Amino acid sequence: MANERSDKRARKRRRGGFVDVINALLTLLVLGILVGVGIFLYGANAFYTPGAVKADTNFTVDKGASMGTTAQRLEEQGLIPPGQVIPSQLIFRVGAYGLKKEKDLKQGVYLLKANSSMADVLKELTEGKSLDFFVNVIPGDTSFLVAERLNADNPNLTGEPVTVPAEGSLLAVRYDFFPGDTRQSVLDKMQAQMKARLAEIWEGRDRAIDSVIKSPEDLLTLASIVEKETGLETERPQVAAVFINRLKKGMRLQTDPTVLYGVTQGKAILNRGPTSSELKQKTPYNTYQVDGLPPGPIANPGEKSLAAVAHPAATNDLYFVAKSADPADGHLFA
Repeated sequence: MANERSDKRARKRRRGGFVDVINALLTLLVLGILVGVGIFLYGANAFYTPGAVKADTNFTVDKGASMGTTAQRLEEQGLIPPGQVIPSQLIFRVGAYGLKKEKDLKQGVYLLKANSSMADVLKELTEGKSLDFFVNVIPGDTSFLVAERLNADNPNLTGEPVTVPAEGSLLAVRYDFFPGDTRQSVLDKMQAQMKARLAEIWEGRDRAIDSVIKSPEDLLTLASIVEKETGLETERPQVAAVFINRLKKGMRLQTDPTVLYGVTQGKAILNRGPTSSELKQKTPYNTYQVDGLPPGPIANPGEKSLAAVAHPAATNDLYFVAKSADPADGHLFA
């Protein structure tokens, strides 16, 4: 009898100990859930609360940047607030993961607007449009003017000033760049574009021009003259045809822009025609005084002028004259 009572007490103690363990585990589980919910609510509140960005700020996402390094840079630059309980970097990364945007960063420069939340910042960096940073080479620009433009005080370009490149070596289009790019890298891109495009246009040229346009360099030189003679895309093939017809007949080109280039060497824009004394001035570029093409381009042409020389209009015209003082009125051809 005594042994039975002893066994019952032992079983009761074991049951009590097991219940205590279960109760402790349940308590820990509940506490864990409460802590987890609290952390989630804290993180969500921090992620969506406006005010992370104090003022409109440009932020650069580098090529191949990860969400982790981006979050670190955002915090270092004060564009997401320092976390009081949980690091803001972690909240930002978890938010990106939860929204399935951790791999959606796009290289570029983005405007983060004042009072943006971390969620707003993430959306801008993954869905927004990068700000445009560019340099234009306007058709007809001389290389001297383009070099001046690159060397101007521009906080988004770095490196030493560039030297003036060869005339005609820059394709006249828009060149995008990222803040921090060097001036030389932008210039290299301009020259590479011209080299590639000139080769393509030369390869596809009308072979009927070969008797007077004997090389890509000749094509480039005449295209630069066409560029300076007319701003109307529709009449460039006609202007090119006039010059090619004159060359075939051994006639001098007699084009005013070459005279002015001989005077300025591309270092100034005169916005006028040549004077009588300038027309008589013997320079290698004065096509009133020299036969054939000048020794090189007088500007940087665009693709349309290059194409016009490669495929001139089918005409026997030898002359053209402006219809009026307004360049938009174009020319009369004969």
